Amino acid sequence: METSEAALDRLIDPKAEVSAHYLICEDGIVYQMVDETMRAWHAGAGSWQGMGDINSRSIGIELCNRGDHPFAESQMAALCSLLPEIMTRWSILPSGVIAHSDVAPTRKIDPGPKFDWQRLAIQGLTVWPDEESGYDTDLQCWTQHAAAIGYDMAEPDAVLAAFRARFRPWAKGPLDDEDVRRSERLNKSCMI
Repeated sequence: METSEAALDRLIDPKAEVSAHYLICEDGIVYQMVDETMRAWHAGAGSWQGMGDINSRSIGIELCNRGDHPFAESQMAALCSLLPEIMTRWSILPSGVIAHSDVAPTRKIDPGPKFDWQRLAIQGLTVWPDEESGYDTDLQCWTQHAAAIGYDMAEPDAVLAAFRARFRPWAKGPLDDEDVRRSERLNKSCMI
């Protein structure tokens, strides 16, 4: 949507058959549209950690952003205030804070490479691979690590694009050693 108003109108329109528990606008205003105990229709078809029907087992937060520019400071601050409350109420671990592109990499690209995942990770609200390096990697490990993190590996190219949008938005080209290293480090941090 081009504006917060357009996003809000679409999310409350029953004909659109799409909804979310929360909408956070660029100016930091947070709208709760669906009670957290109710199912929203935000994720659509997809899977995470081998489970489908993501709508029935998640809290959907939509952020107003076209995806081609950084997210506003007031919007990120609002998200960083809302997430700990939700995580506490529902006992959600940082590894459970994921993107639409994580659960449906063949259909979804949001929140996109401009979203500041590292900021959330620094606050303990999601995971981020540590930056250590200096050990050998095997490119065959990619599928194993990505699947262990939670990705459905039916479409490896789409998963690589989703993984890079979140953890290496500057990366281009085919799978490389750094993708494997980051996936391995992230896999280890998700086990904590």
